[in-house]
Amino acid sequence: MWIADNWKDYEIIDTSDGEKLERWGDYILLRPDPQVLWSMEKKNPAWKHLNGHYHRSSKGGGDWEFFSLPEQWDIRYDLRIGKRLTFNLKPFAFKHTGLFPEQAVNWEWFSGLIAREKEKHPDRKLKVLNLFAYTGGATVAAAAAGAEVTHVDAAKGMVTWARENAVSSGLGEAPIRWLVDDCVKFVERELRRGNHYDGIIMDPPSYGRGPKGEIWKLEEKIHAFIRLTSELLTKDSLFFLVNSYTTGLAPAVLTYMISTEVAGKFPGTVEAQEIGLPVTETGLVLPCGAAGRWQKKD
Repeated sequence: MWIADNWKDYEIIDTSDGEKLERWGDYILLRPDPQVLWSMEKKNPAWKHLNGHYHRSSKGGGDWEFFSLPEQWDIRYDLRIGKRLTFNLKPFAFKHTGLFPEQAVNWEWFSGLIAREKEKHPDRKLKVLNLFAYTGGATVAAAAAGAEVTHVDAAKGMVTWARENAVSSGLGEAPIRWLVDDCVKFVERELRRGNHYDGIIMDPPSYGRGPKGEIWKLEEKIHAFIRLTSELLTKDSLFFLVNSYTTGLAPAVLTYMISTEVAGKFPGTVEAQEIGLPVTETGLVLPCGAAGRWQKKD
């Protein structure tokens, strides 16, 4: 398992009864988590000092209950390459805050690859494509490492939020293209244009709709999309990353698809693992999805 264990401004304090107790900077949130199947004694005092609690409804969805929580605040993350990222947070629909902290383990991986390549070849322009890019955690990590990034998401509000994160991270003038677009159609157009990228990141949802109502169902679309997107890689590409929060996309499944569609065309190594976050109270790790990676052969 790849564990995001370099956070200072975020931690999972404890887990029990289908919920995780988290610290986001100075604020304590309690949110549902489907992986928390256990019931534990709630010894930590933070259980009784919440700033926000998302209550899941038995009918689907749910609602936030707030206790002295600001409308927006920020937290920081220090990459091991020596760059600091700042993220603007706010509680919004379906329990989210605008950031998936477990993804820091992937930020570290590809920012390290980008930084090392830039050190070897300072004049090389490295182009990274971030698909289903949400609020831009991966975008700002890649840009901080020195890449030129194309950020694509179908939701205009998420792209706006990502731009705010870039500005807060000191990357307001960084070479980032911000695009509100359907990711599949964008990739198809890029292929027709003859454009290519040195690194590709995708974090596809289990289910979603494009800006014109295009339907995306992960299990039906992901293999063909990996095949299609791999055609955008340059001959000297650095990496290809697929994230998954869908149970059906286990690490072995990601390994198989990336091995056949990416490693079959470009020399390199493929690895896939669960990703997770440490839990302070127990010293154990909460699983938070999976990721599959290809990286070029040294």
